[in-house]
Amino acid sequence: MFLQKLKEITTLIFDVDGVLTNGDIIASDSGEFLRTFNIKDGYALQLAVKRGYLICIISGGKGLAMQRRFEGLGIAEVFLGVSDKVEVFNSLLTKHNLTASEVLYMGDDIPDLKVMQLAGLPTCPSDAVPEIKAISEYVSPYPGGKLQFAILWKRYLKYSRNGSMRTHQQPIQASNSLQQLCYDF
Repeated sequence: MFLQKLKEITTLIFDVDGVLTNGDIIASDSGEFLRTFNIKDGYALQLAVKRGYLICIISGGKGLAMQRRFEGLGIAEVFLGVSDKVEVFNSLLTKHNLTASEVLYMGDDIPDLKVMQLAGLPTCPSDAVPEIKAISEYVSPYPGGKLQFAILWKRYLKYSRNGSMRTHQQPIQASNSLQQLCYDF
């Protein structure tokens, strides 16, 4: 069921803390909260953006460093400091003329529960809370911050075999270098 639904996905939405990071936050003397991101996830994310996938970030966390990280990857739809993720989710569907069945959402904690119940393909890292695991159609073999996007990308390419991908813009062909990147993980 997961792989069949994955073929219909055009849009990927991620929470940040506990998904694209391990959930740890470093509080600096200046008062900023710092996070670490996996460079392989970043590389795969920017490739997906370049190839026409709509990648979105919806996070309750916020910070200038987070904003800059996602801008640097070319992710245009970044929503930080969000208290109502469902509202942002629904506005994205309207703005981009999407149906919920086209959306993969990866979250890890209770603030993600309602929006994940709406998404066509709810997913989570291995260390998500039990309530999130219970509704997820895919649980990553890795904890948050450890290749969450890159592993999903690899699964998609491996499943599709020919690299043909459906995007929110138009069908495209994956490059051999992208497939090689994904098989190297």
